[in-house]
Amino acid sequence: MRVTKKAEERRNEILDAADELFGQKGFDGTTTKDILEKVGIARGTLYHHFKSKEDIMDALIERFNVRLLGAAQEIAADKSIPVVERIIRVVTALNINGGSSTEIMEHIHQPQNALMHQKIQKVIISEVPPILTEIIREGIEQGMFNTPFPYECMEMVVIYATAVFDGDMVAMTNEERFSRMLAFICNVERLLGAESGSLMDTLKMFGMGEGDNNE
Repeated sequence: MRVTKKAEERRNEILDAADELFGQKGFDGTTTKDILEKVGIARGTLYHHFKSKEDIMDALIERFNVRLLGAAQEIAADKSIPVVERIIRVVTALNINGGSSTEIMEHIHQPQNALMHQKIQKVIISEVPPILTEIIREGIEQGMFNTPFPYECMEMVVIYATAVFDGDMVAMTNEERFSRMLAFICNVERLLGAESGSLMDTLKMFGMGEGDNNE
């Protein structure tokens, strides 16, 4: 007896299967036949929901981004969390420097998944600065920051962070990473007009301390 499922449920089944297969084989190494066999559906059912493998990839990226951006927005809106801590939590939630969804990020970073990586970075660069900007505006109101360009500052921060601390763009030793983090935080303080040293505690939130540069 043929099993019929609601469109949304079937669509998510296809996405879940594709996500797992892309993680194992990469996007280029996965065929639509692989997806069909994993879900146990006919080709016509697959094409009813998605026009192509690229369409499936785009839907996966959209689902991934919605989840990450939703988590970031929820953190940003929580006024009970101090401004600086909220900024770091948003950054880590969005996987700019680690965070959740490690397995997904690992297979996105594989060379064969470069297109997926590029599309996710594009969303991060366009969608993250507005989220962070609202937190920076709170910091300005509280007298912590002093800049007429909160959005532009956050755009610079996000672009640098995604490029340098991305995980596969720049190869770094622990010492080099520590040095980059120090310079990054020092320059963010200048960008935001913050008191010198006021953001240095963020190193601890990233699991780094003064002794880490020699590891």
